[in-house]
Amino acid sequence: MWWSEKYEPVIGLEVHAQLLTRSKAFCGCSTKFGDSPNSNVCPICLGMPGVLPVLNKQVVNFTIRMGLATHCTIAPISIFARKNYFYPDLPKGYQISQYEEPICQNGWVEIELKNGVRKKIGITRIHMEEDAGKSIHEIDIDTYVDANRCGVPLIEIVSEPDMRSPEEAYHYLVTIRQLVTYLGICDGNMEEGSLRCDANVSVRLKGEKKLGTKVEVKNMNSFRFVERALQYEIERQVEALERGDEITQETMLWDANRGICVPMRSKEEAHDYRYFPDPDLVPVVVSEAWIEEVRRELPELPLEKRDRYIREYKIPQYDADVLTSEYEIANYFERVIKHLTHRTEEAYKLVSNWTMGDVLRVVNETHVSMENFPVEPQRLAEMVDLLVDGTISSKIAKEVFEEMLTSKETPRCIIERKGLMQINDPGVIGKVLDEILTRHAQQVEAYRSGKTQVFGFFVGETMKAMKGKANPKIVNELLKHKLQS
Repeated sequence: MWWSEKYEPVIGLEVHAQLLTRSKAFCGCSTKFGDSPNSNVCPICLGMPGVLPVLNKQVVNFTIRMGLATHCTIAPISIFARKNYFYPDLPKGYQISQYEEPICQNGWVEIELKNGVRKKIGITRIHMEEDAGKSIHEIDIDTYVDANRCGVPLIEIVSEPDMRSPEEAYHYLVTIRQLVTYLGICDGNMEEGSLRCDANVSVRLKGEKKLGTKVEVKNMNSFRFVERALQYEIERQVEALERGDEITQETMLWDANRGICVPMRSKEEAHDYRYFPDPDLVPVVVSEAWIEEVRRELPELPLEKRDRYIREYKIPQYDADVLTSEYEIANYFERVIKHLTHRTEEAYKLVSNWTMGDVLRVVNETHVSMENFPVEPQRLAEMVDLLVDGTISSKIAKEVFEEMLTSKETPRCIIERKGLMQINDPGVIGKVLDEILTRHAQQVEAYRSGKTQVFGFFVGETMKAMKGKANPKIVNELLKHKLQS
């Protein structure tokens, strides 16, 4: 970037993750997304007088899980606080959150950049809180409020200002999303708002120790928007400093349509919210036994899984990165591996290729989940085994795979029904080769005079004549022998 020689950005992210509990943080209302407005509400989440909230234990469980995965210290006692502000979608006039005594503190995550360099990003705190409702401005001329989201449980993950580029912020956010989805505590869907990100951005001269004035950037609902919004805001601040202007502490909104950040309001300080301990909620007490119970239930995390794939299955790092990018993809890949008969490096690489290629192609085209993907892991494993033992060629496998997308038949049944068995008999293949070489004597002479590129022509003609059923390896070996003899 043009500014990178002189200036250094300082970036910290605040990520809100909606927890995958069936009921809300302090009442029994459903957290289901997309229900009719104001259908999942009760006197507690609407803030009616005289009601008392009761903490959902699963919220604490999920928060401890994230805290352990990010190497945080889990506080034995943490306190809920009231964060006071007025907005139409906050019926109580305050949000239940945590302030001075959060449940998780002083952790870190490791990100990996494009050049393979790994970097630790500090986690200041992770705390529990409830969500506000949703203001709807698009209907007629009035503002409507949907309170379904009021009281939905969140965790807020606050990073240290350790990121020095939009790229690092992007990789950090991807890593956080991977963690919450692998842990099963959040679906990570930024479009539906179950994962939301705000950024604190400042710039300073390189070598300077003092932080610049920070600006908060909101309304970034995709990974790429986060990267683009940060890039825009950094350049805006640098240009202002170059003109001799002062940076004002404020909140900006990212306008994706125009590709710019627009001012929203001056930045609030903590005292503006008048935090105080919530008198209706007792302290959260977490025992060592509880922490150890959660620790035992932790799954294998993304970086650990990726490194194991490279070590155990001998697949390239690129493959391992793609396969572990989403928990559902990794789960599908491993279930295919589990059903293989041929447990060889060749088979593992074929499973990797098919998962990354045709499987993900269909998933992206049809928007089906990996869990509902029509080709079950055991059927893909059977097809890979048939490829490895030479029963079918890669071309035939493509045809079998397409058939499996709409049929529940096994690969072997499809092959037998359609007569797709690969021909491995050298005598049969040799006879077809002889006919082709005789028919194309001019190309044979061209090959023998040094134009070896016509070799592919002969292979293509042979596969065409045998309707793709000839074993390519045998075709190549016999053809080479016949042309050289």
